[in-house]
Amino acid sequence: MELKLNMKRTFLVGLAFMSIMLFWTMYDTIIAKMLVDNFGLNQTFSGFIMALDNILALFMLPLFGRISDKTRTKIGKRMPFIIVGTIVAATLFVGVAFFDLYQQIAVSDLGFSLISKGGTPENPVYSFTYGADVFTNTVRSRLADQRARLIFTELTRHKPGLLIGFIVVLFFVLVAMGIYRSPAVSLMPDVTPKPLRSKANAVINFMGTLGGAISYMLVFFFAKGDIFKKTGYVTTFIVTSLLMLALIAVFVLTVRENAWYKEMVEITERYNLDTLDIDDEGLDVSQHSDDEKMPKDVRRSFILILTAVVLWFMGYNAATTKFSVYAFNHLGLEDFSLPPLIGIITATLAFIPIGIISQKVGRRRMILFGISVLTVALGAAVFITGETKVLMYIIMGLVGISWASINVNSYPMVVEMSRHGNIGVYTGYYYAASMSAMIATPIFSGFLMDITNYYPVLFIYSAVFMGLAFIPMFFVKHGEPAPITNLKPVEDIAEEPKE
Repeated sequence: MELKLNMKRTFLVGLAFMSIMLFWTMYDTIIAKMLVDNFGLNQTFSGFIMALDNILALFMLPLFGRISDKTRTKIGKRMPFIIVGTIVAATLFVGVAFFDLYQQIAVSDLGFSLISKGGTPENPVYSFTYGADVFTNTVRSRLADQRARLIFTELTRHKPGLLIGFIVVLFFVLVAMGIYRSPAVSLMPDVTPKPLRSKANAVINFMGTLGGAISYMLVFFFAKGDIFKKTGYVTTFIVTSLLMLALIAVFVLTVRENAWYKEMVEITERYNLDTLDIDDEGLDVSQHSDDEKMPKDVRRSFILILTAVVLWFMGYNAATTKFSVYAFNHLGLEDFSLPPLIGIITATLAFIPIGIISQKVGRRRMILFGISVLTVALGAAVFITGETKVLMYIIMGLVGISWASINVNSYPMVVEMSRHGNIGVYTGYYYAASMSAMIATPIFSGFLMDITNYYPVLFIYSAVFMGLAFIPMFFVKHGEPAPITNLKPVEDIAEEPKE
């Protein structure tokens, strides 16, 4: 008997992840730029704030994964968290943009102005007026836009209230996102039998990538021109929030969580799928109940893959979080959202084919392929300059394909070692690993950019960590699914004559 993935259901379940990625892509693209350009923070301090979501996620995702595992309502165990989290996050997200807009307005209202410049090109000294006060600021930079940024730095120093308000509202937005991220991600394995999860995860990531692509298009159309001059990022964030709410409205009206979960459990029990963790030899190695510990060899693979997750997120997230700052200030790209959009498009086209290929060649092999290509692509980005910036589009295309190869398969490998009763917990483990990396990496990469004053160091950093991820992943032996063409119902197995 061959199991088949219900594509329609999987696409509908993916609406929740599409909403999540719509938000996070906008967050990664714009928030760092707001902090550096409009609040005048340096790369290190902005990295601390960018790590806030990951600090919260480190304990919130396992917590709410476990809570949702044990929740039972008429609409499902994940659905209540998804509804509440989305509504709160989408509503408050607009407030973040208003604080940024008020910061820009305050520069002219409060009388900041540049009156002189001295020093050397390497170490210029700027003098400003603020009311009756005259003060100076020394900065090591040759950037043409540094003068405007210093004015924002001094505004934040003298009037920190807007930055404080920005951070407070952002904090509650991130709390709301933390409430529903694990439940939303856990829903796919909740309604999908184990052997089909790589293919299903390809569909889910396809939907998430579409959400990311929409974010980049919103930035491209709304974060410039007359609309941007009048409203800053407010219009962009309002449209983002409305789209998040619309996606979840369709999700709530079409997804039947309890019924679909019940069907998955019936299939799992009929074909004894909850005890299967097939290694490269095709052996059943993880027959363990909810209360039993993993076998040592499975636990070893579990720890190794989580280690690899930490390393590749250290590399990848550094590049994505700081890319808008790098592209604008080093390459001179006004449309800094276009290269990531190319990566999004190639990933979108690659997800479903990669899911099909992974089912044939194995999850681990596809991940190792993705790590190898991504390491080379990120390393090559070091040599891109303003004159050769067109090559960045090719590099980002390779990044999209290789990241898709990793993303499609890593989460299914982790939850392959779980049972259907504790998927939320294992989802929390996976995200705790990724978020612990994303706590540290914006800070470390930002610190390197500050002390070297060399923007391409971002990609040296990213390539090194991505290459290191190959080592633990190479030694992972478990997490592959059962061959779906060889499955037999439990009652059929019981009736077979013994040799």
